[in-house]
Amino acid sequence: MADLLAELTAELTAPGQRYETVEETVGGRLMRVWRNAPASLAEVWASAERFGDAVYLTYEDERITYRQMLEQVERLRGGLAHIGVAKGDRVALAMRNFPEWIASFWAITTLGAVVVPLNAWWSSGELAYGLSDCEAKVAVVDQERLERLLPELMAGPPPSLRQLVAVRCETSSVAAARGRLAPTGIDVTPLSALLVPDSATAAAAEIAPEDLATIFYTSGTTGRPKGALGTHRNICTGLMSLFFLSARNQRAYAGDRAPSVQNSVLLSVPLFHATGCHGLLVPNTMAGGKLVMMRRWNPERALELIERERVTNFGGVPTMVWQALNSADLARRDTSSLRTVSCGGAPVPPELLRRLRSAFPGTIPTNSYGLTETSSVATNISGDDYARRPDSVGRPLPVVEIKVVGGGGDPAETFETGELWVRGPNVVVGYWKRPEATAAAIQDGWFRTGDLAYLDEEGFVYIVDRAKDMLIRGGENVYSAEVEGALYEHPCVADAAVIGIPDLEMGEEVAAVVQLRPGCKASEEDIRATVAARLAAFKVPRYVFFQPDPLPRNAAGKVLKRRLREDMVARLVQG
Repeated sequence: MADLLAELTAELTAPGQRYETVEETVGGRLMRVWRNAPASLAEVWASAERFGDAVYLTYEDERITYRQMLEQVERLRGGLAHIGVAKGDRVALAMRNFPEWIASFWAITTLGAVVVPLNAWWSSGELAYGLSDCEAKVAVVDQERLERLLPELMAGPPPSLRQLVAVRCETSSVAAARGRLAPTGIDVTPLSALLVPDSATAAAAEIAPEDLATIFYTSGTTGRPKGALGTHRNICTGLMSLFFLSARNQRAYAGDRAPSVQNSVLLSVPLFHATGCHGLLVPNTMAGGKLVMMRRWNPERALELIERERVTNFGGVPTMVWQALNSADLARRDTSSLRTVSCGGAPVPPELLRRLRSAFPGTIPTNSYGLTETSSVATNISGDDYARRPDSVGRPLPVVEIKVVGGGGDPAETFETGELWVRGPNVVVGYWKRPEATAAAIQDGWFRTGDLAYLDEEGFVYIVDRAKDMLIRGGENVYSAEVEGALYEHPCVADAAVIGIPDLEMGEEVAAVVQLRPGCKASEEDIRATVAARLAAFKVPRYVFFQPDPLPRNAAGKVLKRRLREDMVARLVQG
């Protein structure tokens, strides 16, 4: 299959084809780009006119067509222009996944302004930090974020902030917030008040590929979050990469048979991360698909929506997929509409792939690797390749370059572990107001991911672990992802994380934090035996902590290991 995919890649990217690749100077460097990629998000949104009365999105019991959303975006763009938003201004979005998030995104980007999606799970102080750091002129907020932000804004409003636009907020809450913020000079108005008449709408701006489109803050599991600067080229490159993968998989696994129903994507991840925005929202919009939005993640609700809306594409971080597979509702729900089930955002244990192929035999399982700084996907693996290499994240996209760099700064040998570097038109231009961080992370166009990886003889990428997630026991490196993969082989393990516990003799000891499946029992020795049967003795956890509740995660689905480590050390101290 690898040879077939290589042949299809060469065919699809050849001169004159839709996915033709050419060399072009980007940011002063020659790199390979998609010849036919949209020049900007304004061009992507303009293409939505083709889909008219097709359903664009569903949310709870709401259904919005492309035509209705086009009208709403046009009127909102006029309203934002009326309150002074212009090209280059930063407009923050601080809300859960609402249809208004999507309308705001398209209105802001087509106006030439910059969307700054803030993590809706952030505390009041973190939200205030984001508004201040990006120098937002306007923030679009829902009821919960409005209430969370009020004390911070009253105490010390960001100098740049002029307007809060309230989404799905009670009238009394908007009025109260307006009164409390009046002394600060910040106005508060409902979004509906910005939906100007057709006669007052504003035209889409003239936008160049290198113009700034988004500032996505990194997850911030350590230190202050940094704002990654995404251009229109970055995002449109990711869009074409996903279109290419879809076309290649269609040819490889379904022949020339065209899908008979509208593509329908379950939006189960936050829009304030690159996966939700760049990986799902943008390409789905240009493809004329239907976004099935969830208010919050719940595996039973997800399975219900897959059945009700005939969802064709489902995926998320491995935890979400595990939970759907382990749900008692899986057997009674009709999931036959699914064509693709994808994973990403965290290491995918081989056992998860085996479960996927068993539960959804008619689907194409895929796994991708990417980061905020690579505008979502950078590598991909699917189908038979994935079945043969379940612990790989695949090969780079045709417009993406990768290399593994050893400790001395030289390219690593095949199968030698080093740091993974990525270069291409998908790599962000840097971090907002962080020149030193930008210089450290991006060198000659290469983004240093901080992930430890190796390449096999065919160029497939294997992520070993995050460099900062590696622990050293008695001089031996222990990669958490490897041990976590072994833990998932135990039939009772529902969720697991491996951390390092400080030890005077060994430096660090391996510790496993495990959540068991409901009604399933296992002892510490059972867990250790599972790892010992698969890995070297120094990788077997000395400590096994059982936790009844789900492991703490950030909005991107990644385990908050620093917090988990602190909790487990405290548990040991308390005896």
